[in-house]
Amino acid sequence: ESIINTLDKILQKLKDGFPNGSVTLENTSSQHIGHNSKGLHLRTTIQDNCFKDKSTIECHRMVHSILKDEIGKEIHAITIHTNCEK
Repeated sequence: ESIINTLDKILQKLKDGFPNGSVTLENTSSQHIGHNSKGLHLRTTIQDNCFKDKSTIECHRMVHSILKDEIGKEIHAITIHTNCEK
């Protein structure tokens, strides 16, 4: 499977998980060359009302739960930005 197909699949999972939100996904793997790591380095920004009044950890757990099958496999590292208010 190509990197583009993998990125599309991950982005679609996030969009499905946050259907009322705004989701962006960026491949930042080129900034991490030389780590000998397998998997993608990604950055996602998700704006969704479901994050309102939640802690940053709660918001990140929500994202991690959606990507639980990819983290540690296709995804080596992911930076998460949300609109948590706490």
